Amino acid sequence: MKSLKTLLKEKKFVRVPLELTFTNHFEIIAEINGIQGRFILDTGASSTCVGTDCATHFKLNTKDSEIKASGAGAANMDTQVSHKNTLSIGSWTYDKVKLVLFDLSHVNEALVQHHCPPVHGIIGADILRKSKAVIDYGKKCVYLKKKRVTGKKNNKA
Repeated sequence: MKSLKTLLKEKKFVRVPLELTFTNHFEIIAEINGIQGRFILDTGASSTCVGTDCATHFKLNTKDSEIKASGAGAANMDTQVSHKNTLSIGSWTYDKVKLVLFDLSHVNEALVQHHCPPVHGIIGADILRKSKAVIDYGKKCVYLKKKRVTGKKNNKA
């Protein structure tokens, strides 16, 4: 029987290591618009999010949103949205990513209280679905399916 790693490699998945924190969260290093950051991998978060204080860091063009955010002990938080971003995790890349921005200070305060470094944001279920993610909890890694590159169709008259 093939190992999970071998099987997924054959299916064109890339393996990305995860770090388990003292708070029992998996953290992952990712790049937004070519700029590196630290993120929590959260299967329960519907959208990938960035802290509002990190908008300049990641060179995000933002606009206010009428949608309110909630989760992790906070509710009814104002949000902003940023469209057309590039997200890279390991060698996996996705263009035209929509990001939700809101105040993550309550999340980072909790992390710091547990001697963990603060995060720039959260990788949510939207990206995990797009990448057909497979999380290997035992090996502390996530596998992300590389997009198939297709050539332009040959338009003959």
